[in-house]
Amino acid sequence: MTERTAFYPERFKNASRFYTSGRPTYPRLLAQRVATLVGLSKRHDVLDLGTGPGFLAIDFAPFAGNVVAVDPSAEMLAAAAKNASDAGTPIRFVQASSYELGAHLGKFRLVTIGRAFHWMDRRETLKALDPLVEAGGAVALFGTRQPDVPQNGWYKGFQDVIDSYSTDDPARPHTRGASEHEAVLLESAFDHLERVAILERRRTPIERFVDRALSFASTWHGRPNFRESELAADIRKVISPHADAEGLVLEVLEGQALVARRTKDVAAD
Repeated sequence: MTERTAFYPERFKNASRFYTSGRPTYPRLLAQRVATLVGLSKRHDVLDLGTGPGFLAIDFAPFAGNVVAVDPSAEMLAAAAKNASDAGTPIRFVQASSYELGAHLGKFRLVTIGRAFHWMDRRETLKALDPLVEAGGAVALFGTRQPDVPQNGWYKGFQDVIDSYSTDDPARPHTRGASEHEAVLLESAFDHLERVAILERRRTPIERFVDRALSFASTWHGRPNFRESELAADIRKVISPHADAEGLVLEVLEGQALVARRTKDVAAD
């Protein structure tokens, strides 16, 4: 049974402009912890599938020999290429989707997927990755969340605004109703699961919250006659009371990685 969704690369055409400035980067220590866990070194390569703005590809480049970053969206790849160039990080970019995985991409110690797995036919993707991941290697799913701590008092108001703009998004039933990734991984070749999490305090400008809201494709596709100026004004209204005199908001971000390896590889360690 396949899980092909309503995803199309053009879905992120508008949102991609705001990914770099809006989406929070992962705590840098997270990549180091995962690299250590899977034994990643300069002798190994990394595949970043659904690279988006390239955050994970850039984070893992110091720990790998080569990084291949794949995304179906030309706009996302352009943003990722600029970010990699600004960081002085050499990365090979490939425009393709998870339905086009094959030996032509290479062999990898680690495959990273950040906030994109729910758009894929997850079971078929894992089957296609199995021959591409070398013995002892892993697939790692990455995400972020705001823990329920006083410093994240801004979050509910922010999310309420996002939800109000996303109500009519045709992809909403899929993004909100997808089954947990753990169940899919446990039925795959990568059935040994470990979690890694890093919490980090940040002071974030109000305008980055505006860009964060505009980076969600669901807001662009959710409300008829959408106007980004209206969403921006609504976000400023709910975020501003949480800002200090410098216009900065304290937030606590948790970066997470669900690292999936083959049980037989772990047993052989």
